[in-house]
Amino acid sequence: MSTATDLIDDLQWRGLLADCTDLPGLRARLATGKPITVYCGFDPTGDSLHVGHLMGQLTLRRFQAAGHHVLALAGGATGMVGDPSGRSSERNLLTREQLAHNIACIKAQLARLLDFEVLANPARLVDNADWTAPISYLDFLRDIGKYFSLNVMLAKDSVRSRMEGDSGISYTEFSYQLLQAFDFLHLRQTCDCELQIGGSDQWGNLTAGTDLIRKKLGPDATAFGWTFPLITKSDGTKFGKTAGGAVWLDAARTSPYKLYQFFVNTEDAKVCEYLRKFTFLARSEIEPLEAAHAANPGAREAHRALAREVTRLVHGQAALDAALKASAILFGAEIGDTTEETFLDVAGEIPTVELPRARLAEPGLPLAEALVLAALETSKGNARKSIEAGGAYVNNLKSDPAQPARSLGEADLLFGRFILLRKGKKSYAVFQVV
Repeated sequence: MSTATDLIDDLQWRGLLADCTDLPGLRARLATGKPITVYCGFDPTGDSLHVGHLMGQLTLRRFQAAGHHVLALAGGATGMVGDPSGRSSERNLLTREQLAHNIACIKAQLARLLDFEVLANPARLVDNADWTAPISYLDFLRDIGKYFSLNVMLAKDSVRSRMEGDSGISYTEFSYQLLQAFDFLHLRQTCDCELQIGGSDQWGNLTAGTDLIRKKLGPDATAFGWTFPLITKSDGTKFGKTAGGAVWLDAARTSPYKLYQFFVNTEDAKVCEYLRKFTFLARSEIEPLEAAHAANPGAREAHRALAREVTRLVHGQAALDAALKASAILFGAEIGDTTEETFLDVAGEIPTVELPRARLAEPGLPLAEALVLAALETSKGNARKSIEAGGAYVNNLKSDPAQPARSLGEADLLFGRFILLRKGKKSYAVFQVV
């Protein structure tokens, strides 16, 4: 187990501390050498986590790797209410059946990020519906609600910002912080959990929990809240969104190739920050990458390291290998044994032209004409010159300059329905045969 100083100093170096309810006290608690139990909650509002959720799960893993006990809390109860933090409007309420489905899907993703099998300190997944659902409304008001001051609740940023907005806040969402505080109290009593972590927008909910624990269990009861900064782009907009929507951790929704591309295309101003926060590379590995990036950002060495590490972490080595192979196709690599699924990811980023299958019948479609149809050349004459100069490629194989009249046929099809054309180094198009 690393020392308290090692762990906390590393988390601070990585920029993973926004605030802590009692940092000296937490250092002293960790310095005892006794493992601490820490939890992070997520509300299963969808059947997949997205890259914005990685901070909490990766921070849990850092604690687990240091020898501590970690709990991933699925909000089967709080997910039915909706957290107002960071929201300008109320969430749509989910049914119990939807939440159960989402939790089952998400657990498989967590198993890649956390170790549920290690003997010494296996991660555990808990669902707050298990302890919240059996409690009656009157009992909750008597046993929990009476410890909360309305004045304090109204002062929380997540509540105040909503009250000042046009849509206001419902009593349902207003009650959310009571439920989250109750979670921390329950885990403190049943699992000896002393630390809750979350994004900086969760600060009000975390302090509500530490306050409740001391009011219920006594002023000497240890309870700490730790927040990490919310990840944003350089312009302040939310991290993890693209033109196509959220970047998911479910491979069926965001493929490993697209996840790799998302991180390899990280803006230069953020790549070093993301290397520290999203990877388990050691400081001795990251600092040379930061120096190389400062000296030559165009080499994109830091970007590739970031994309490799995150893709491997989320999807495994085999998926990373496939993503790297797909990425290499756009740099002229041979198609080789690339799978159709991987090729489709690549094709999705290239202009695609539908081609009737009859055009490939004998004697075939002249390559010069194909280059014009694919908008890679403006005329057959120019296309013929490109072929004769060795600048035309079919499925990333150079067309023989000595055969400018070469035609495309069924034998050129990839997976029975695609032909990849390239002119020069970077101009691509795909024929999809219909």
